[in-house]
Amino acid sequence: MKETATAPERRREVMVVLPGLMLAMVLAMLDNMIVGTAMPRIVGELGGLAHLSWVVTAYVLGTTVSTPIWGKIGDLYGRKTIFLASIVIFMVGSVLCGMAGSEMFGGPADGMAQLIGFRALQGLGAGGLMVNAMAIIGDLVPPRERGQYQGIMAGVMSLAMIAGPFVGGFITDHLDWRWAFYVNLPIGFVALAVLAAKLKLPKYRTEHRIDWLGAVLLSVGITALVLITTWGGNDYEWGSPQILGLAATAVVALALFVPVQLRAAEPIMPLNVFRNRNFTLISLVGFLLGFAMFGAINFLPLFQQTVQGASATNSGLLLLPMMASAMVISLFVGRAITKTGKYKMYPVLGGVIMAIAMWLLSTMDVDTPSWRTGVYIAVLGLGMGFLMQTTMLIAQNSVEQKDLGVASSASTFFRSIGGSFGVSLFGAVFNNQLTANLSSKLGPVAGEKLASGGGQFNPAALHQLPANVRTGFLESLAVSIGSVFSWAILFAVLVPVFAVFIKEIPLRGGPEEAAEDKAPVPVLD
Repeated sequence: MKETATAPERRREVMVVLPGLMLAMVLAMLDNMIVGTAMPRIVGELGGLAHLSWVVTAYVLGTTVSTPIWGKIGDLYGRKTIFLASIVIFMVGSVLCGMAGSEMFGGPADGMAQLIGFRALQGLGAGGLMVNAMAIIGDLVPPRERGQYQGIMAGVMSLAMIAGPFVGGFITDHLDWRWAFYVNLPIGFVALAVLAAKLKLPKYRTEHRIDWLGAVLLSVGITALVLITTWGGNDYEWGSPQILGLAATAVVALALFVPVQLRAAEPIMPLNVFRNRNFTLISLVGFLLGFAMFGAINFLPLFQQTVQGASATNSGLLLLPMMASAMVISLFVGRAITKTGKYKMYPVLGGVIMAIAMWLLSTMDVDTPSWRTGVYIAVLGLGMGFLMQTTMLIAQNSVEQKDLGVASSASTFFRSIGGSFGVSLFGAVFNNQLTANLSSKLGPVAGEKLASGGGQFNPAALHQLPANVRTGFLESLAVSIGSVFSWAILFAVLVPVFAVFIKEIPLRGGPEEAAEDKAPVPVLD
């Protein structure tokens, strides 16, 4: 793109490639929503209920640890090539996920383990989709002009969040669950074709150096922590050599990570930004938001399809109140912040509402009607809407303009790693509670068999169980899922506690500065 291009010329050039960028982002947004809705059927065929949370954890973990690296290698080798490579990796992972447990890979016996491994590969590709799409917009558009494109991107992502559960439910009810992964292929091929043909970026090589040691240490430390939350008290005792060894690995890796970052020429996670109180506080808020939100709502389709007897399509539709309320409130908050310049009240309010929503969801049982569940998750969506934009905005406004990219990637990282920890910890809570509740109601042998089998999550198989066994199973499942939301309350209530201490600093790019053309308009994510 010409450096001297006028705003209308830039707009025309960006609009040519924007559909390809949006499709690439939709790939990452749609995937988890579709797969989450299809999970009960996947578990019903492949078994491995105890490892259900790892299907999500592997994807989120792969995305989280790879995101900082994708940004660096994009700077070094050219954004376009790296972006296309991330799409290809995501598509290959999607194909392999769809083939997990098939006859080609030895049948369903090891299907869940295969799916978890392939989801990690898929997550590695997804890490490059979001970060490079945002970076390409930054390459093509001056900061003052980015706001109009952020509105388009926010609309597309909201549409993907709303459409995902419905698409996932339709695929699960009317097609094989494997199409929950294969559906990524046509979208990916179109995105590749558009971007390969139309995306024109300056070809340059810089002397940037990738902080590979920091990336390895961060990946090892985070992976060890996630394994602790997943295996501790479930696969291994908390005091077992395996868990203690993982704890030691995490401590050593993260302890070494700090001095490496202080000495690295271009650290993967610059530590100087944490000297800013607002940045540190909003990073904690983002971590807790990801922890409570992603960790807990992962179990909603399971409750709706199994306990409430909804079809996969209907369970997807039942999530619409959450997505719709989050989208409406997010748009309202964005406009309000732009108009007034005030933002501190929104994360406080969002945290309070999210904690109330988690308490409401924790009260659900086998007699809770679907309409009441819809009201509860709509309340959760309200809390999410107050939080999701403001965490990124406050992070960006807390650092100097030259560190804007670092702030954006760090904010995304902490939200993602919070989600990874949340899914792992709440998965362990769910598994332990389910086994204990089933053993209490049906006896240790039957309880262990039902908790580990997974086949009972197939609605047809569930109805074939004896009436007393089916009732005991559903009651145990409802109580176990309620326990997950009870734990989520503890993390949700910390959000407004930290948010209260955020100092409201005037936003860069306000009306006065914009008139004088001193600073770019702040970007709302």
